Amino acid sequence: MKDLLHTADLSRPDVDLILSTAAEFAEDPLRAHSSLAHRTVAIYMTKPSTRTRLASETAVAHLGGTPIFIRGDELQLGRGETISDTARIISGFASALIVRTYAQSDVDELGRAASIPVINALTDDDHPTQLLADWLTIQETFGTDITGRKFVYLGDGNNMSHAWLIMGAIMGAHVVAATPEGKWAPDLIVVAKAKEIALETGATIEVTHDPESAAKDASVLYTDVWMSMGDPESERLEKTKVLMPFAVNAELMNLTVSDSIFMHCLPAHRGEEVAAEVIDGPRSVVWREALHRRTTIQSLLYHLVRGEIKVR
Repeated sequence: MKDLLHTADLSRPDVDLILSTAAEFAEDPLRAHSSLAHRTVAIYMTKPSTRTRLASETAVAHLGGTPIFIRGDELQLGRGETISDTARIISGFASALIVRTYAQSDVDELGRAASIPVINALTDDDHPTQLLADWLTIQETFGTDITGRKFVYLGDGNNMSHAWLIMGAIMGAHVVAATPEGKWAPDLIVVAKAKEIALETGATIEVTHDPESAAKDASVLYTDVWMSMGDPESERLEKTKVLMPFAVNAELMNLTVSDSIFMHCLPAHRGEEVAAEVIDGPRSVVWREALHRRTTIQSLLYHLVRGEIKVR
């Protein structure tokens, strides 16, 4: 596999390899410090970023490479140069391209035209690098035997809910997306894809509109902000009202199993999608989860550049 454009591109052996190496990078960040020596990695972002930018630049540096950060307004794309031409130019200078942008179709086109690995670091449809960090955190907490455990996402049926369902299916897990009905539910095509993968892996895919039944006996409660970048401000009041029952608070956490954890891809809005007592409480693993953005991107770069990840 040349690129990571969609969470669904990954197979279970891919994920196991990436997470195993990422765990080693967590212990020793410089264990492969010369693998990108004298090489560059382009990091192109049209969306604001804290964790993804810091994780990507640090990952490249720890592999011995030089990160080149490019904002959306710094390329000739804004003046009419095509995405495919841009991909070919970047391929001549860099060894990989990390992209954080709005349209999934833009990332797909970059992948088709580039001769170097292209990594989707977030689009409006998907967020594969976040899910790698999430599952490394889950395995650190519970180990690799997840028999009998339930992993629950609560909130907006957005790119995070999509990636959560697909990665859970790949991992053979019992995953749940608890969202409002209607326009803020997960895309039906994504749900169908997750169920298709689940037929191969033995996973259980569940979409519900009842946050309390979802939280009951869960090992993980996971959420995301209610207003994503690009969401129309005119929908804020309506969306907030609809999502309020899905806010992760102490009452929902009390429905979970005794060793459950709280996860969030961040940034967080305390008092909206999560209560302060939850995200800042003893069951929260959000800071370790954020750290693993670096370890998993580092592992992904390491294996993609070496051509060691297979096509699903």
